[in-house]
Amino acid sequence: MAMMGPMAKGEIVYKIYRALTYGLSPLLHLHLHWRKLRGLEHPIRWRERLGRPSLRRPSSGPLLWFHAVSLGEGMAAIPVIKFCSQRRPDVHILMTTTTVSAFEVLKDRLPANVIYQFAPIDTPAAMDAFLGYWKPNWIVIMESELWPNLIIGASKCGIGLALLNARLSAKSFRHWSRPVLFPLMSLLLSKFSLIAPLSSVQAIHFQLLQAPPFSIKFSGDLKYVVDEYEQKDTRHIEYLQKQLSQKQVWMAASIHRGEEEIILGVHNILVQTHPDIVTIIVPRHPQHGQEIAEELQKGGQNVALRSQHKELIPGTSIYLVDTLGELRQLYKLTPIAVIGGSFFPGLAGHNISEAAAAGCAVLTGHHVGHFSHMVREMQQYNSLSVIQVSGKLELEKVLMELFADAKILESRQKAAKEAFHALSSAVVSNAWDVLNLHLLRNKC
Repeated sequence: MAMMGPMAKGEIVYKIYRALTYGLSPLLHLHLHWRKLRGLEHPIRWRERLGRPSLRRPSSGPLLWFHAVSLGEGMAAIPVIKFCSQRRPDVHILMTTTTVSAFEVLKDRLPANVIYQFAPIDTPAAMDAFLGYWKPNWIVIMESELWPNLIIGASKCGIGLALLNARLSAKSFRHWSRPVLFPLMSLLLSKFSLIAPLSSVQAIHFQLLQAPPFSIKFSGDLKYVVDEYEQKDTRHIEYLQKQLSQKQVWMAASIHRGEEEIILGVHNILVQTHPDIVTIIVPRHPQHGQEIAEELQKGGQNVALRSQHKELIPGTSIYLVDTLGELRQLYKLTPIAVIGGSFFPGLAGHNISEAAAAGCAVLTGHHVGHFSHMVREMQQYNSLSVIQVSGKLELEKVLMELFADAKILESRQKAAKEAFHALSSAVVSNAWDVLNLHLLRNKC
């Protein structure tokens, strides 16, 4: 292999990958069954993960397939899907995700004419069956779902490929830069007509992995775009808003395991000087919220669980959200939002723009991963827009200051909202422009 060019080496590595995924297919099928038993796959529609459709493909007209791994990427895709649907009503749109949590939220937010399926696993049989049935004309992959059987299979079928909000974590970049995997990544990236990176740093990463320079075009970060979604039933949110109207409120969102200790520690300090305070905790996973509630109740604390729609009775200062899909509405109930997944090494942060869009003062830790560019851009626009804290003591100090001075709090809220609006404008239309120019016009 030493005398071969990168593409030839990539072809060999891909053939090895395809053979391995073919041989491991029975085990992967068993793994899917195991995930279904644990509630991690849809109890009825899980066979879609094997490339078996549950809906009909439209009999005529081109089809555009959007693929996102999970909820965050799916939410970023929705505004572009809506824009595409308006601009090209002749194009059928297929949306796929891999997780049940994404399905539960996104199924009600997509336009009625969008077909929704679970994405197939990247085995030759599942992916070939999926591509053979749906026959997409174009595929838009969100962020970093670079699966070899999907990409090579699509390329062999003459399907146009685009990577939107393209990113690689530092760990993934090191992984793909290794001598054995580098040729495969170069081969995969060569199949894309468009790669729209999140930032200039990400663009450099893709260039170092030999993405074709002509394919790299900037369109902005789609995670800045907060898609307006009208809740069918807002009574519980409105009722909660009334209960909180006479309270001092702050929220800790997208909390990962271990971070609740920081949040609860700060809460216990704040409640000593602000007895009317309410801390809203929104764990990343609902089950984690129920576990936190159980532990607090064992210690004699009153906790209101979102799923039970419990009232905030006197003496209850912790509101735990163990539901999905309500985060954007909940941000509107609080003047302060602490974004989790950012306080411990190894974590990678979460989207801060949703809180900023709602007019919250935004706080986060320093371990924000690929959201570091978003934090940096907002701070460059206005240094007051995002506060980064290193841990419990610093978070406690900043919250004390915000609760003590209404003018400082208001300036932080205003800065965050203004930065969001400045950075989010025209992102969707830019994404459409590069998609239309570099993908949809090329194939039909």
